[in-house]
Amino acid sequence: MKILKVVLSAALLGSFSLTSNAAEHLKCVNKAYIDSAIPAAEDFYHHVNNGWMKAHPLTPEYARYGVFNILNDEAEKNVQDIVLNLGATNPEKGSNAYKIWTLYSQGMDSVRRNNEGAAPVLADLKKIEETQHEGMEDLLLWMHRNYGSPFFGAGPMEDMANSKEYAMYVSGAGLGLGDRDYYLLNDKENTRIREAYKKLIVKQMQNAGYSKKDANRIMKNVLKIETALADSTWTREESRNIPAMYNPRSIAQLKEMYPNINWDRYFVETMDIATPEQVIVTEINTVKQGDNLLSTLSDREIKDFYLWKYVAQAAPYLSDKFSDANFEFSKVKSGVQQQRPRWKRALGVPDGLMGEAIGKLYVEKYFPESSKQKMLELVGNLQVALGKHIINLPWMTDETKLKAIKKLNSFTVKIGYPDKWKDYSSMEIDPAASYYQNVHNAQMWHQKEVLSKWGKPVDKTEWGMTPQTVNAYYNPMANEIVFPAAILQNPFFDPEATDAENYGGIGVVIGHEMSHGFDDQGSQFDDEGNMVNWWAPEDAAKFKELTQGLVAQFDKVEILPGLMANGSYTLGENIGDQGGLRVSHTAFLDSQKKKGVDIESEEAMVDGFTPEQAFYMNYANIWATNMRDEEKRNLTIGDVHSLAENRVNVTLRNIAPFFKAFGVKPGDKLYLPEEERVIIW
Repeated sequence: MKILKVVLSAALLGSFSLTSNAAEHLKCVNKAYIDSAIPAAEDFYHHVNNGWMKAHPLTPEYARYGVFNILNDEAEKNVQDIVLNLGATNPEKGSNAYKIWTLYSQGMDSVRRNNEGAAPVLADLKKIEETQHEGMEDLLLWMHRNYGSPFFGAGPMEDMANSKEYAMYVSGAGLGLGDRDYYLLNDKENTRIREAYKKLIVKQMQNAGYSKKDANRIMKNVLKIETALADSTWTREESRNIPAMYNPRSIAQLKEMYPNINWDRYFVETMDIATPEQVIVTEINTVKQGDNLLSTLSDREIKDFYLWKYVAQAAPYLSDKFSDANFEFSKVKSGVQQQRPRWKRALGVPDGLMGEAIGKLYVEKYFPESSKQKMLELVGNLQVALGKHIINLPWMTDETKLKAIKKLNSFTVKIGYPDKWKDYSSMEIDPAASYYQNVHNAQMWHQKEVLSKWGKPVDKTEWGMTPQTVNAYYNPMANEIVFPAAILQNPFFDPEATDAENYGGIGVVIGHEMSHGFDDQGSQFDDEGNMVNWWAPEDAAKFKELTQGLVAQFDKVEILPGLMANGSYTLGENIGDQGGLRVSHTAFLDSQKKKGVDIESEEAMVDGFTPEQAFYMNYANIWATNMRDEEKRNLTIGDVHSLAENRVNVTLRNIAPFFKAFGVKPGDKLYLPEEERVIIW
């Protein structure tokens, strides 16, 4: 079944591939990377980063390679050392160390997996094939209970209207290609990726033992069903409309709306709970499409869809034939040319399934308590600065300002690691079982853990990321900002760096996440994390007007010939970037004033640059990235974050102190007249 998690919290990053240069130490502001041939006022991103980009060309295994990758790799290498050390201790059977080492070892054991081939999944594929018509309802429940969410999804999540309790959500089904456009648009690029997906399905079903004829039939039925589902799926822009996702329905209404699903059996047999009295339907028409398909498709078509869903979720943990087929598809979609080393792929499994057990060891070895205390100080300074910005907003009424300040002061701040760790003692990992079976057992453990929360109060001490994750996030339903330990590295954070560099790095990250509490989605939740309207009508109208101005700025950016940036889809992250820059700059200036530092003095210079120049340069520095065109297209379609270059150049065009720091004037490419600048927070 699908454990539903409506994507409300907005992380700083998308997912990044990992690198192999773990030994590289990143300076915050590095003069060696500055390209003086490119004026800062014309293209600040390349002015600061061109040297880095030339020194780090893309190699075959990467679709994109950036500063984040280096930090990710450093954290990953540390995790590898932890896991290898666990293996060297001959861990006790049943211990966390034993389970982590078993998962990693099985991921590395390609000989065993290649000998097993598709054997670990054949019994389940046979079960699907041999199901008779009268057993199709049972088969649907079995699939949802164990192997995915074909046709629709359901699961508990915090109630958006009462974040202290869980609600049961019913949602549309996920698409194999992720975005509806891949199925519905027939331009060259979408057609190219769709054809690669067809080849992937055929290849994987052949790897699972099907003839080419049968594999092609399965592929055609899968595309027929997923295209029908895509036709009812929200666009990327529609998916940002949070109130539209909140549609409470009684169980009687649910049964009337979607009569082809046995809802009583579904809740009792897939979740082991009594049928809830009320559910929240997130995408009414998408769920309806799934319900209609269940009643109109033949048994053969439905079983073919299940076969693919099953094989797709199992493929990463089977033989090299399966992983190689997945990689061939990735080459088309992202442009990557070489698969990541086996040890990295193997390490990701225990890191994902037992991340807090590894994270506990990670923070003990790599995260000094002094970093946490410094971060708390920085967060406090950023909160004060954002409060000043809110109070001085010319477009917001006093009544709404007070509510915004109340929300700001109610932020929960989580830094480094959770106060309590997950207990994995009941997770069953057995080296005698296949790799796939052990991974599946761990996944079912996580599903059971989520379902066990049903009927209980929401535990707001939980974390949505592990300490070893190089990222950060804001969760509107907990009104919390979270900064895992691993992001506290150069060039984000360095106890030895200047304040200018730290505020331009981690300070902007802090401000970014705070700003998510007041972006187009986060602003719809109050200080307790409940979806309520706390805005005066005139404030909401002005906010909408300002955000549309920011949308328009990004909509004008051409990513590739004929492919434009999507300002609506990336709006939340763009608000976060702009807010982070503005608020962190204020906090930096306040901190220097408090310390009695004259930032215009010779003594305050940072390697030949003024402190304010160093601030903006380090912001640009953290986004240094090389990227293939295929990946640019892939991210523009599927990622809520703007591409790195635009997070710098387009955002900075609205920042007046940046203009002053680098002498940007009318006629320069980055100059934007004051009346065209958008200032939200």
